[in-house]
Parts: sequence; C-alpha cells; structure tokens
Amino acid sequence: MSQIGAPRGRTCSRSPRSRTLRSVATLTSAVLAVTVLAGCSSDDEAGEAPAAAQDNAPAARDRVADGGTLRWAVDALPTTLNTFQADADGTTARIAGAVLPALYTLDERGRPRLNPDYLESAQVVETEPKQVVLYKLNQQAVWSDGREIGAPDFVAQWRALSGRDTAYWTARNSGYERIEKIERGKNDLEVRVTFAKPYADWQSLFTPLYPKQVMGSPNSFNDGARTTLKATAGPFLLKTIDRKSGDVTLARNPRWWGQSAKLDTVVLKAVPRADRATALAAGTLDLAEIDRSAAERIALALRDARAGRNGAQAAAAHGPGSAITPSKALKSWALAHGSDDDKAAEVKAARKKNQEAIARYASAQDALAKYVVRKSLEPAYTQLSLNGESGPLADERVRRAVARAINRQELAESVLGPLGLPAKPPGSHLALEGQAAYADSSDALGGQDTKEAQALLADAGWVPGGALQKPAGTKAGSEAEKEAEKKAAEKEKEKEKEKGEKAEGSTGARKAEGSTDAKKKGSDSASDEGLYIVGDDKPGDRRAVPAPVIGANGPESGTDVLAPAPAAARESAALLARAEALDTGTGSGARAAQSVAKPDRGVAGAYAPRGTAAPVTAPEATKALGKDGKALSLRFVLPSGPGSESLRAVGDRIVRMLDAVGIRTEVTKVSDDSFFKDHVASGDYDLALYSWPASAFPATDARPIFAKPEPASDGSLLVEQNYSRVGTDRIDQLFDQAAGTLDEEEARELVRQADARIWAAAGSIPLYQRPQLVAARADLVNAGAWGLAAPRYQDIGFKKPESSKGAERNR
Repeated sequence: MSQIGAPRGRTCSRSPRSRTLRSVATLTSAVLAVTVLAGCSSDDEAGEAPAAAQDNAPAARDRVADGGTLRWAVDALPTTLNTFQADADGTTARIAGAVLPALYTLDERGRPRLNPDYLESAQVVETEPKQVVLYKLNQQAVWSDGREIGAPDFVAQWRALSGRDTAYWTARNSGYERIEKIERGKNDLEVRVTFAKPYADWQSLFTPLYPKQVMGSPNSFNDGARTTLKATAGPFLLKTIDRKSGDVTLARNPRWWGQSAKLDTVVLKAVPRADRATALAAGTLDLAEIDRSAAERIALALRDARAGRNGAQAAAAHGPGSAITPSKALKSWALAHGSDDDKAAEVKAARKKNQEAIARYASAQDALAKYVVRKSLEPAYTQLSLNGESGPLADERVRRAVARAINRQELAESVLGPLGLPAKPPGSHLALEGQAAYADSSDALGGQDTKEAQALLADAGWVPGGALQKPAGTKAGSEAEKEAEKKAAEKEKEKEKEKGEKAEGSTGARKAEGSTDAKKKGSDSASDEGLYIVGDDKPGDRRAVPAPVIGANGPESGTDVLAPAPAAARESAALLARAEALDTGTGSGARAAQSVAKPDRGVAGAYAPRGTAAPVTAPEATKALGKDGKALSLRFVLPSGPGSESLRAVGDRIVRMLDAVGIRTEVTKVSDDSFFKDHVASGDYDLALYSWPASAFPATDARPIFAKPEPASDGSLLVEQNYSRVGTDRIDQLFDQAAGTLDEEEARELVRQADARIWAAAGSIPLYQRPQLVAARADLVNAGAWGLAAPRYQDIGFKKPESSKGAERNR
C-alpha cells in the first residue's frame, strides 16, 4: 500500500447509499495523505521540528526560469475531478491543488495557513449566541470565466455537502452539516458563515472551493464534474485529459492574479510505480515518487558518474556485463567461431542478447545520473491493524499481547534506516512529530515486553497445550462409540437390563441438561437486534460509561466491540473448523501449524536397543498456545503486488515476533486490488498492514477512523473507516468535545486524551512514518519531497542556467 493524496473529512450520512460510497471512498483515502495535524496554532508557537525536513530544492523565484514543461508521474488518470466524490484519488487532489482555490494551505510543520491569494482575512467574529466566521476575500480573485469568487460559491458548496439533499452523491460532509446559514457581508467580498453549534475545525471548510456551476445542482455535482470543470481559479487551468495517452495537461492561467506560474505547462502522466524506473531511464519523466529499488538504482548511477564511470563501464562493473570474466569471454568467442554451426549460432544469439542488455543498462545508467533522489517522511504512517470484531482479537488482552510482542523500533529501523531517514516510531495516531498537537501516548499501551505479552495471553486463557484441552462440560466419545455401546447393551443378558436402562436414563438426563445449558447460552448471545456485544453480561443492557481512566483498570480495559450475529457465527465456525483440523491433523489449519516447527520425536536408540523408536515428546499442539481445544492462530493478510515488498518484509518480521510469544499466524497474500476492498474494508482478516494519513484537523478527519462501530437497522455493523472495529464511547466523546471547542489548546489536549485511549484499546499499532522518495531532474527546483507541506505550484520550475561570470565565481 503506497498511495498518498486524498481529500479531507470523511464523516458520512447513515443512508445505505452513503455507506456504500463511504466504503468505496476509503479504498483510495486509506493510504492517501491529505493534510497533517497542527490545529490552529499561532505563528510564534514553539515546538519540536518535524522528524524529517523537506527536501524540495528550495529556490527564490528570481532564480527560477520562466517557461518549460514539467512531466510529473501519477498513479492513474482521475476517475473524477470532484474531490468530494467517493472515487476521488490522489490525482484528483493534485489537479484540485493546482486549479482550484485553497483558502488555507499547509506549512512545513503541517499547520494551516491563510492563503493570501484568496483571502485577506478569516476569523471568528462572534461566539455568542452562535459562532460566526467572517471571510474577507481577495478583491482580485476571479474564476476563469471572469466572475468574482463570492458568497454564491460558498452557499452552493454548503448546500451540496451538508447532507440535507440526498440527491448529491457525496462521500463526506464533515463540518458542513454544522453550518446554519451563509450570507453576504457588507459587500460582495465578505462572506458570513453562521454555525448551528461551535466548530473548531472551521478552517478545514471550503478547501478546495468549487464554483457554483459545479455545486449548484445534483447533476453537475454527480456527473458533470467527473470529466470537466466549468470554471477554475488557480495558477493553472485544466487544459486536456487524454485517456489514450494517459496524460492530463495543465496550462498557465492567464487570468491568475497572484504570482505568475513559472512553468508553461504541467503534464501529469499516468505511470504505474513499477514502471517508473524505466520511464525515468527513458527520459520521459521529470518528477516521480519512487520505491526503494528505484532510489538505489539512481544513487548507484550518481556514484558512477562522480567516479568518472560512464554507462558502459558501470555495466561492466555491476550490470549485466559484470558476470563476464576473461575466461568466459574467451570461451564464448571460441564457441561462436567454432566448427559446430548449430552451437555457434546458439552462442552468437546469446552474445547478441547479452550485448543488447549491456547497452540498455549502460544507456539507463547514463540517463539516471541526470536525476537526484529527494527524500523526507510522508504525512502518513503505516500501522498494524488488529480486527477486534470477533475471534481471539475480540479480547482486549489478546490485542494488547500482540502489541507488546512487537518491537516497533526494530520495524521502523528496518524500513527507514537504510534510507538514511529518522527511524523513530510514531507515538500518536492523530499527530506527527513536530506538530503542535503531537504527544507520545504509547505508554498507555506499553512497549515491547515478551513476558508481559505472555502474561496477558495466559490471563486471557491462552496457554501451552490449550489446543488439546476439551472445553468444560464436553463429553468424551463419538456418536459412533455411543451407538456401539447401545447395541452391546441390548445384547447383554436379561438380568443386566435393569442396570442398563438406569444407565441410559442417566445419559438422557445429562443430554437434557446439556440442551438446557445450550439454550441458556444461546439466550446470552443476542443483543440489540441480533448483535452480539462482546463484554456484555446481559444482552440489550448496555452499561453506563464510567469516569474515564486510562490503563488496565480503566473502563476501556473491557472495550465493547459490536459484531453482527451472522459475522460472529461465521467466525465461530471458522475457528471451530480450524481447531478440528489441528486436532485431526488435516486441513489448511493443521498444515499451517505443522509448518511452523516439526515436533521433536527424540533420538532413536537413546533409551532402547537400536531399531526401537525413541519416545515421542509432546505434540506440537501442546507447545503452541490454545484455549478450550482451539489453537491461537491469527490470519495475517498482506498484499502480493510488486510494489509491496517492503510491507511484506515488515510482515515477516512481525510473524517472527508473534511466534516468540506463542501466537501463530497464517499469512495470506492477496492481490493489491483486492487487499483493501475485499479484506480490510470487509473485515476479512485478523491482522493487516496499511497506512493512514495524518490530518491538520483530527477532531473531524480522524473521528470516523477510530469511532466506535454502530449497529445498522439491517443487522450489519457501521464501521465508517474504523476497520479494526475497535472503539469506545469515551473516544467518541473526546473527539466531539475537541471539535466543539473554540479554545485551541483545549482542543489539542482533548485530541491527545483521545489518542491515549486509542492506544489503550489496542486496535491500531502505528509502526513507522512512511518514507517519501522522489526522483527529480537535478535542475528542477521547489519540487520534490515536501514532507508535511503542500506544494506551491506556481513556484515550481527549472533553475536558471548560471552565467559564465557566475560560473567563474563559483569555481
């Protein structure tokens, strides 16, 4: 999973259609970076620096040449140009950033900053009786059709995204539903927005801002804005989208009132990440996010160039020609010119193929030496998600044991260390290091501790040999054995009939008692219209939320997780089948357990004459952890695509860490296309690795990611984007309080408290901030790895060539 760049705010209405759209939307937004958390901090606010600085070759505008075309790689052409639709993706967001108004942009620490290109000012002018925000617009700001940006555009966007008109197919409406009214101020350049209830994240609204021609009707919103924009208002215009060539062309906006864009055009080229090294070598790209292997290839080319080696010499040193020794070359020449015509033809063909490979490699190395790799950390983190809906991970103690078994520092170093990037694991789910709201709350869960993990598992009933133990009250013997006993009893002598009948009556009584117990157990498994509530003693009787306390003794140490009854039944059946397979030694579950380690069968002849089998030690099932006849095994789902090697390597390390405490894993590798949609979003996993973006507005944007799942009327579970399906009422309350206070410091403190409880619930374990590797032409400036900041499109360009006098001075 390695995509970044989607819109903010994902809270949606509860209609079935909205749920469907939300599910689709998160397939792209789950790993797409949007904005980063800082709250609404003041300019002089002190704080730590980001974990990694920007690396974008900053240059003053007077040192940037006017003109030129930038060829910038994107993952795919956009399916829609409307960032508020469910299938908006990173390309949608990139286009919007260049052609539409952004009232606030992000600085190097991810703090929202007023954009003077569109606003002269924006502030809360009233708090009583209701919050009122007054926007004063830049008097030069106009749409590409010449119309002024004004209140009608704000009103149209509010009505489209408020959720009140279901004809609009929106993926999110966070914040807009809080607005009571929007009206013109003293003049056309003032817009007054009145909120029905306080909203701390008001700066997240109206970015991007669409013209009323797009937002004014459901048809233009739903369909019209998918392929074209009727008006824009950025430093660039949307010129063309060529589906055949895979190019989106943005041209300099002649009506732009701000600092003119340095580039004439920006061409967004759809190039899959696996093909980008080849495209760079072919010279068809100027800027592209790349993976580690491509970055290493460029670094090698630069080392060769600095050492004075050209491409051909590089190929001989470490390329396709490096395996050709003088003796092999001589032998190959002799065979190619020998008397055996067939062999000579075969060798000549092989030599030609090898020479072509050497030539391609040499040419590629020469081309790649013209690029540099710019690196930072993305505004997103990779996490281990623990599905708490059902199965062993429904028990909070097991989730915490998994977390305590994992060495996050080791995982971060394995990914970031070789890249020369800071390898400190994130301490927050809601903020990144260097931001105003960041606080390391991981102590609420605790660090790696094998003994503590084992103790938690034992407390939850998962013990060595537990897979062989029968649940309490389970009767021995099979139905066949009972039938045989019955037939034997019937054949007994007449004098023993009375005794046999008494025994049979006793057996019947036990069966009746077992049936009664089963009914009693069944009566405790239904609650809230067919939902089973893990942790409830009585169905339908939800406990009141006590005073918040963090830690093992707090109210959230027994986190309630709502799970639909059908899903719970399916999970129980799957676990039962797995346990049966382990007991009988058949099935995939047994094979997975056996593949971990072979049972020690002793040494032949140690305790008996040679030829006698040694005593067999305890079977493998007694070594692995189990409970009531079921082995503790978790299904770990990983993507199998070529761009996910790093994620799979992390997964392998996690498997070994869990194995060390007795937790077995069944690794399932699935296609990248189905990984998120068919497994993570649908809940078909126990463990999964994927990334979440951080946000500048966590009270709004992070709430649906960590909100407590709710039951739907159809018996299903509404999880929004909480794919771990773990949450608490208190976490929801803290998010709501943070979103509803206008005190900035109070809001940040409430967010920190929510994060501590998210750690304690152990549904998501942040592992490392994602690396950001960008290949850029050496003369490209103001572009590269932006880190937490938003690109400033009008400043991107190519460095002016140095004059001869300047070059002499620099010698």
